[in-house]
Amino acid sequence: MTALIDLSLLRSSPSVSPFSIPHHQHPPRFRKPFKLRCSLAEGPTISSSKIDGGESSIADCVIVGGGISGLCIAQALATKHRDVASNVIVTEARDRVGGNITTVERDGYLWEEGPNSFQPSDPILTMAVDSGLKDDLVLGDPNAPRFVLWEGKLRPVPSKPTDLPFFDLMSIAGKLRAGFGAIGIRPPPPGYEESVEEFVRRNLGAEVFERFIEPFCSGVYAGDPSKLSMKAAFGRVWKLEEIGGSIIGGTFKTIQERNKTPKPPRDPRLPKPKGQTVGSFRKGLTMLPEAIANSLGSNVKLSWKLSSITKLGNGGYNLTFETPEGMVSLQSRSVVMTIPSHVASNLLHPLSAAAADALSQFYYPPVASVTVSYPKEAIRKECLIDGELKGFGQLHPRSQGIETLGTIYSSSLFPNRAPSGRVLLLNYIGGATNTGILSKTEVELVEAVDRDLRKMLINPNAKDPLVLGVRVWPKAIPQFLVGHLDLLDTAKMALRDSGFHGMFLGGNYVSGVALGRCVEGAYEVAAEVKEFLSQYAYK
Repeated sequence: MTALIDLSLLRSSPSVSPFSIPHHQHPPRFRKPFKLRCSLAEGPTISSSKIDGGESSIADCVIVGGGISGLCIAQALATKHRDVASNVIVTEARDRVGGNITTVERDGYLWEEGPNSFQPSDPILTMAVDSGLKDDLVLGDPNAPRFVLWEGKLRPVPSKPTDLPFFDLMSIAGKLRAGFGAIGIRPPPPGYEESVEEFVRRNLGAEVFERFIEPFCSGVYAGDPSKLSMKAAFGRVWKLEEIGGSIIGGTFKTIQERNKTPKPPRDPRLPKPKGQTVGSFRKGLTMLPEAIANSLGSNVKLSWKLSSITKLGNGGYNLTFETPEGMVSLQSRSVVMTIPSHVASNLLHPLSAAAADALSQFYYPPVASVTVSYPKEAIRKECLIDGELKGFGQLHPRSQGIETLGTIYSSSLFPNRAPSGRVLLLNYIGGATNTGILSKTEVELVEAVDRDLRKMLINPNAKDPLVLGVRVWPKAIPQFLVGHLDLLDTAKMALRDSGFHGMFLGGNYVSGVALGRCVEGAYEVAAEVKEFLSQYAYK
């Protein structure tokens, strides 16, 4: 979910995730052309089979995991790099695509139980247009306010520079401290990898951290900012100080560099979002993975669970899957593992114990999504704008005594999400600072959310909510903790040094947890696969 609770690719099962391991120096050439094998096990024997009813041949790439990252990598290869990757297979352990993108429609309601929306960057808009979804895009109101709970009141977050002097979420002293820090009047960098909390307190002061960044970390990562790495989790902001000596100095330098290098012409097919907004699709986020899967056709294999990978003598890989038809083996020139790091760790351990050990150390805390509906008259009058609940939603700092991480105003954000007269609220609870949700029942989770909402948004005497869905993700979002990038580099180097060229990982623990970053990362991984295949594989 974006900005406010962009829990992006929530992951709870081995079937989907995404990550990228680039090849490096001198991968071996394939010594001879070899055919893509798809074989079915009949008892102890393996018999030859065909993949799409056509001639058997070696796959250019097998992508393990049919979540959003795996599908987008396949789509990027199909649309941008078909000259070197014409035979791409996507395998998915579940019986559906999309991973933890989970859209539900029932009784006039439409809601998300995984990621909720995306920032409409050009990469994700390109993916949507290429998938035939341009006319199904829906964008939120760029002027919709976002709120943070502070001292019992929902306070709007400034949305433009002219709001800064007047918003009441910070004191005058806090605003001055942030301003001076942003221009470089603050303690120097300490010389070691800082947590998000350390970086923000040093650069912008306590109020910015406690009232903006801490709840933002809860919303985006469901994380603990005292442990999240600034460099890994918010690398673009971290880099500003690195290149310009301060956040403002880095911003000016970035603008100057951007102006020196003219942008290539923008794809005229893409819509032009107005302002800072978020996007989805007419029938929810699930439309994107389903559209991509439809375009890929029979090259998407459902209910195929990877059980082992081996390196072939000619440089490719053999992958063995458990399928409804029995054990199936595929051979491929390259492999992209778009599964959670802990699942990838188990599968890669026979190839590289060092890579497996590094991948096993990434942490995924639990998160629950709780979707409820109230009649419009249940909303407190002071929370209405022109008689309506308007806005993106609200975040709750951990210091404010609220268990829920935040709430998205789903029926206000996008059209046709709830029946007339009803308000649809998507709430997230749990995360790195509240792993105890795993011991709670669904009823207890709903009670916790309802109790919190009645403290600031819902009238205390309102009727009980209509409960639409409760989904607990035991392993939700990878945490970009201090040391994250070092662990990732260790895994990549271990695979490279062991000779596993053409083995890639892709997805949210590499690219970032926001849905849009997973799509951007998919294009990046596809480019790496293309480079590998064009340089070292037989065509």
